[in-house]
Amino acid sequence: MTEVFEKIMLYLQYPFVRYALIVGVLIALCSSLLGVTLVLKRFSYIGDGLSHVAFGAMAIAAVLNLTNDMPLILVITISCAVLLLRTGQNTKIKGDAAIAMLSVGALAIGYLLMNLFSTSSNLTGDVCSTLFGSTSILTLTQTEVWLCALLSCIVVAVFVLFYNKIFAVTFDESFAVASGTNAAAYNLLIAVITAIIIVLAMNLVGSLLISALVIFPALSSMRVFRSFRSVTLCSVMLSVFCALVGILISILAGTPVGSTIVAADIAAFGAFFGIGIIRKGVGT
Repeated sequence: MTEVFEKIMLYLQYPFVRYALIVGVLIALCSSLLGVTLVLKRFSYIGDGLSHVAFGAMAIAAVLNLTNDMPLILVITISCAVLLLRTGQNTKIKGDAAIAMLSVGALAIGYLLMNLFSTSSNLTGDVCSTLFGSTSILTLTQTEVWLCALLSCIVVAVFVLFYNKIFAVTFDESFAVASGTNAAAYNLLIAVITAIIIVLAMNLVGSLLISALVIFPALSSMRVFRSFRSVTLCSVMLSVFCALVGILISILAGTPVGSTIVAADIAAFGAFFGIGIIRKGVGT
């Protein structure tokens, strides 16, 4: 145990490790904040759909040889989040069908573009790292860390400022509308913030594993707590803890960062599921 601790302290001397931990914590914090709302509103599939859109946007940025692809990916993903919300309200195209269309289409076009215009000699490796995460989290620059911190602060600030409205729209949208709340605007706000979180998380866990950061902490917390505030706070702490543990294990053991974090989230879900069963048994 002492050797592991010493090894961790040795790695923490390197700036790239500290950057990875900071970004990992910020992404875990943001994704877990909205995770409870997305799960309760059954919007978690939107995260999955937007992650595929982000993959397609990343492919377009690669074709255009952009050195900083974040602005383009953000614009495309946020635009698609708005489009999904608007299309989902169309009676001719149901919400789940619209998400499926956009998700599969973006994934297919992204992969097609990467094949047609790729300048890389390792296309399979590039696609795999984009879908499942890569070591790019360990090669972050100080500018990228600051950008992530800025966007994370915006997400947290929006959630805190509009907490009561988000709470109202999450639990009873009809009552919220009747009481004068513009539910459509807040649903749009939730979709835009989700898009930002998706883009932030791509370097950490890859586009196929992003939904795990949103879903698992929220579902784990719901096994033990009941109130919205308690579930959200527990989800945040659990998500940050799993991200830290996952990144450190990945660095020490040489495992993929994204998959290791998701594995930590799954282990936490199993533990909380067991705690929930025990509490229910004791209560009865």
